[in-house]
Amino acid sequence: MNSNYYAIIMAGGIGSRFWPISRTSHPKQFIDILGTGKTLIQNTYERFLKVCPKENIYVVTNENYTQLVKEQLPDMADNQILTEPVMRNTAPCVAYGCFKIESINPEASIVVAPSDHLILDENAFIAAIEKSLQKAAEHNCLITLGIKPSRPDTGYGYIQYTDQTIGEDFHKVKTFTEKPNVELARTFLQSGDFLWNAGIFVWSAKNIVAAFNSYLPDMHEIFADARSVYNSEHEKPHIHKAYQQCINISIDYGIMEKADNVYVLPSEFGWSDLGTWASIYDLSEKDYVGNAVIPAEKVIMYDSSNCMVNVPGEKLVILQGLHDYIVVESNNTLLICPRDQEQNVKQVVADVKQKFGTKYI
Repeated sequence: MNSNYYAIIMAGGIGSRFWPISRTSHPKQFIDILGTGKTLIQNTYERFLKVCPKENIYVVTNENYTQLVKEQLPDMADNQILTEPVMRNTAPCVAYGCFKIESINPEASIVVAPSDHLILDENAFIAAIEKSLQKAAEHNCLITLGIKPSRPDTGYGYIQYTDQTIGEDFHKVKTFTEKPNVELARTFLQSGDFLWNAGIFVWSAKNIVAAFNSYLPDMHEIFADARSVYNSEHEKPHIHKAYQQCINISIDYGIMEKADNVYVLPSEFGWSDLGTWASIYDLSEKDYVGNAVIPAEKVIMYDSSNCMVNVPGEKLVILQGLHDYIVVESNNTLLICPRDQEQNVKQVVADVKQKFGTKYI
C-alpha cells in the first residue's frame, strides 16, 4: 500500500433533507440510513482502508461531532479528526485537511470525498481512486470523478469534458453546471459529453496548495500560516480562530470552476449521493406493490403502494390507503408527505425551528 496516498473524509454536514431522522445533533453520515448494519461514515472509512494506510485517513467534521466520530471510527487517532468551529462550506474544509497533510508529507497524493455517499461497486471505486491518485502524483492536474449519467436528473451538478486527455482516461474539463432544469438535463444526456459531479476530488498536495494560492489567496494565507502549529497542541486553537476569517465558499466554485488544469475521470461504480428520501427509496428493496419499509418487522400496509416508510423497529405501524408517500418517524417527530413534494422538507424544518425552536431540529 502506497504510504504517499491519503484520504480526507468530509463529515461536517447536517443532512437536513433527511429530517426528522437526521438531526443537527446526529446527522445522516452517522446513521445507518440504509439498514445495512453500518453507518454511512463507517462504510466510507472502510472503503478508504483499501486505498491508503489507516493513519493516512483524516476526517474533517464539525467540533460538535467529534465524539460521534470517535465512537464510530475508534481506530482513528485524535490528530486524524480535524474539527471545524463553524460551517464554512467545503473550501476551508479541503484547505485544512490538505495543508495539514502537505506539512506532514509534501509528496502526498490526496483523495477528498463526502462521508455520506453510497458506492455499490467497491472494487470499481477503489480502482478509479488508485488510478487517479497515481495520475495526480505524475501530472500537474486537479482531478474530479464524474459519474456516467443514467437519467436527466435535476438533483446533480454536471461536468462537461473535452477530447483532450492525460493518458486515455482523464479528460480536460470544459464546464461545470449546477443543478439544471429537466430540459437542460435532457440536452446534457443526449450530448454524451456530460457527467454527474460526484464531489470526489483527487490531487497532489503541492498542486492543491498552489491552486489555493492562485484562486483563493486569502484562504491560502490562513492555512499556510498554520504550518508551524500543525500536529501540535496549538493546532486546534489556531485553526478555530483562523476559521472565523474564512469566507463561505465551496471548493467547486472557489477553485475547480476557475482552474485551467482540471480533469475528470468518467466512472461507473454504483454511486448515489443519497441526497433525498427519493434516492433512499430508489435504492431500497421493495415489495410487490413498490413499498420500501425500513425496518419492516412491525409495519402492516393495506391498499398502499410505492411508499417509503422508515419508522422505529419496536413500533407497530398500520398504514391504509396511502400511495406514493413518505412516512418517517424519529426523535419524537412524525413526517408524512407525498413523495413528489419531498423537496419541501427543508422548508418544513425551517418552519418547525421558527415555531418550536431547536428542540425538534
